[in-house]
Amino acid sequence: MTYKEEFIRFMVDSGVLTFGDFTLKSGRKAPYFINCGNYKTGAQLSRLGGFYADCIKENGIEVQTLFGPAYKGIPLAVTAVTSLADKYGIDCNYCFDRKEVKDHGEGGMFVGKTLTDGEKVVIIDDVMTSGKALRESLPKLKAAADVNVTAMVITVDRMEKSLEGELSAVEQAYKDFGVKVYSIVNINDIIKAIEDGVVEGKEYLDKMKAYRKEYGVG
Repeated sequence: MTYKEEFIRFMVDSGVLTFGDFTLKSGRKAPYFINCGNYKTGAQLSRLGGFYADCIKENGIEVQTLFGPAYKGIPLAVTAVTSLADKYGIDCNYCFDRKEVKDHGEGGMFVGKTLTDGEKVVIIDDVMTSGKALRESLPKLKAAADVNVTAMVITVDRMEKSLEGELSAVEQAYKDFGVKVYSIVNINDIIKAIEDGVVEGKEYLDKMKAYRKEYGVG
């Protein structure tokens, strides 16, 4: 299997990707659901970091520091930076932000690498729904130093129109901020994995394709 197929099976085995009838926060009725909160164990987190590393390596993303937005992004950045070193010998820095600026000790907004002008930073997150994490992270990063945010890496691109327009959250992020968002897999990869028997769920294919046709982009 390709690493994308392995990741889709990993999501299903971890209870992160499930099929059925779900009402999303947007109000849309979807035949699949992604709950990244179901990654709970050390083994799962270690494997997840490996898939982030695969995505960064495959796409040739330039990176000196991985940034994990608090709070969800913190363990993701840690496991991804470790996997980059272990799997590919790419020894990057990492940092994350505090929700509140520390006013004692070393102080400041960030923990980990002290950012410098021109530094190539990649933001790590789980999924992108509205682009909120990117929108909040960029001014914090730019306030610390004139960094070069080369990319954002997420697990799944739903390739779905937002409620406000015809662009997906990933497309809107590039339009608004010029930051390219890479995903380990997208919904087309998931549909193909079901078709190819990588994971179960063929009884949901018609609903998934109909949902994709109604709300999808790209």
